Amino acid sequence: MTRLTVAPRDVNRTFMNFPFVEDLDTLKADITIIGMPYGSPYSIDEMTNDQTNGPTAMRRASRNISVDLDRYDFDIGGTLFDGQDIKVVDVGDVPGEAADIGGHYRGSEAAIRKILAAGAMPIILGGDHGIPIPVLRALDGEGPITVIQIDAHLDWLDERNGVKDGYSSNMRRASEMAHVDRIFQLGIRGQGSARFEEVEAARAYGVDIVTAAQWEKEGTDAILARIPDGGRYYLTLDADGLDPAVMPAVAAPSPGGVSYRQTIDLIKGLIGKGRLVGMDMVEITPSRDINEISSITAGNIILNAIGAAVRAGYFKR
Repeated sequence: MTRLTVAPRDVNRTFMNFPFVEDLDTLKADITIIGMPYGSPYSIDEMTNDQTNGPTAMRRASRNISVDLDRYDFDIGGTLFDGQDIKVVDVGDVPGEAADIGGHYRGSEAAIRKILAAGAMPIILGGDHGIPIPVLRALDGEGPITVIQIDAHLDWLDERNGVKDGYSSNMRRASEMAHVDRIFQLGIRGQGSARFEEVEAARAYGVDIVTAAQWEKEGTDAILARIPDGGRYYLTLDADGLDPAVMPAVAAPSPGGVSYRQTIDLIKGLIGKGRLVGMDMVEITPSRDINEISSITAGNIILNAIGAAVRAGYFKR
């Protein structure tokens, strides 16, 4: 039997010390943490860039988030699992092979399909922002999907250096998937990969683009009101979507970003008005971090998502 995942690089450290599960064929869980370190590189130098260390960094930093999960969390409004019998596991990382770069995406898609078949909600640790492409492919039986992206950048390039599924093309590829119904891109600001033609393509598709300035001015409740109620949501969260004051470990920091509070309030709102079918946290560049604050922030965002899903009754039997 071929394993779709391998143990985390630091084998003594899973995310939040959740149990490590090796076999996706016998998976029994409500929520599954999975690392996807590798993307579809635009150049040879990007094959093993520092973002491939993101899953390991988030797992290691999780030791500084909580002494024990029975502690009261004032952001969540109680203990993480709220007294319920919830099973969260970490299944390790999807491996990469130098001789088969595209194999990581195929393995990632296959792993997500296994997780969904087991009835678990996937939470993905990246890796660069190409990761949503194989994940969204695996969600083809979960549609219609509303994609919610928090990011400084638009990510609508059709290709770069002949590569069509890299980190600057994730929303372009999502727009081509029949089961993706709507796309909301939040926190957009400054300059990135988008040229005029990419902005026009996104607008022609019907993307609801909310700049960071709009979000700050209008408030999170107004942004949530734009998103259809009762939807099935996939959240992809690029670290540079947040302000570099709380998320400094990014390759392309941009001032004036989304706050931690805005982020967790948006997630709680989404979970309360529909079904979050999965989420990812990508683009953390650990060597640029300060006192692990980026990975700690990412971990707290994930815990708030778990806590909100528990309180919304996602896992009640």
